[in-house]
Amino acid sequence: MNRRLKIAIVCLVSAIVWIAVAPILAKILIVEKPLEKADAILVMGGSSVYLERTRKAAEIYLQGAAPVIILTDDGERGGWSRVEKRNPANVEFAQRNLIASGVPAAAISVMKPPGSGTIYEAREMAQKARAENWQRLLIVTSGYHTRRTLWTFERVFNAENVKTELGIRAVAPGEQTPSPEWWWLKPRGWQMVAGEYLKFAVYQVFY
Repeated sequence: MNRRLKIAIVCLVSAIVWIAVAPILAKILIVEKPLEKADAILVMGGSSVYLERTRKAAEIYLQGAAPVIILTDDGERGGWSRVEKRNPANVEFAQRNLIASGVPAAAISVMKPPGSGTIYEAREMAQKARAENWQRLLIVTSGYHTRRTLWTFERVFNAENVKTELGIRAVAPGEQTPSPEWWWLKPRGWQMVAGEYLKFAVYQVFY
């Protein structure tokens, strides 16, 4: 067997293995811990994926899972609005999408953490959960973000001795995030899947 043929076979086998393994790597990141009832629904900040997250949160709210929805303001702004003559904050777009989906404006509140990132949202929510004496909190976020989110919140709530029970609901990939089967064919997929593994490793080391 000549050298070129050996290389071709190795490349072919590697490609087959990767096609089989890549979806598993993506699906490992997706976890769910449903709660039938909660004191509040928290929608994790995510300027590029607010549509899928708010739609999921509205769906859960309208099913009667919780009386309020909390949005986190990541500080990012959207494009220029000719009507408003400004760049509205992404959290404003998220609020509008919730209202358009049937959530009353009075049931929506906005939380602004001291920094942008899951760890800051977890710390801020731990304080709020204690102050409000919440028994249960249901988190909504994109599928690939769920494992790190739940890990971070449970770690922070335990460290601060907050007894609130935590649940999490995943937005199924496919709308604003790539599918588990083909994420590796898109730059956004590498950002959301491979990037999530990197972030999780950083969180486990530093937090």
